[in-house]
Amino acid sequence: MGQKDAMGETREQFVEEALARYEGPLIGYAMGIVHDVERARDVVQDTFIRLYQQDRDKVGRGLKAWLYTVCRNRALDILRKEKRLVLVKDEELFSEKENSTSPDHTADWDERVSLVMNTLEQLPGNQREVIRLKFQQELSYKEISEATGLAVGNVGFLLHTGLKRLRSLLPEDLLENHLSK
Repeated sequence: MGQKDAMGETREQFVEEALARYEGPLIGYAMGIVHDVERARDVVQDTFIRLYQQDRDKVGRGLKAWLYTVCRNRALDILRKEKRLVLVKDEELFSEKENSTSPDHTADWDERVSLVMNTLEQLPGNQREVIRLKFQQELSYKEISEATGLAVGNVGFLLHTGLKRLRSLLPEDLLENHLSK
């Protein structure tokens, strides 16, 4: 058994708890960068290996931001090494809908999600990334700032301008029916 820290947890317990809480969201985040579920899993696995090796005091209370930062950097390293980008299949970004949803509703929802995701791809990379971190990963401005290295004010600006641009690119009926709710 590993040595216990000041909080009475072993390193293994700390990493297991972090894994249980953040593995799924991190895989989704990595998917948005590397566009392949197996590579995303590899990135997340490497992230948790690095967490295990890291001095817990250096992670501090900012575990969530630390994990997203390491995950992001590792995913970008993979893209740099491969020197290529792969298109994302929209279906892989979202989990299966509930079975109780009617086929018509599901088809309509899938079409709308596909339209939003395709439109999101038209935004500059930094706007696209902060929007995904905010709305898909539910990070705070501060956590996004820590994960990306951008100033908090810059995160807010990128979100504002990115969402404004996204609204201008999406059809009005989609905005009226769904984004105003």
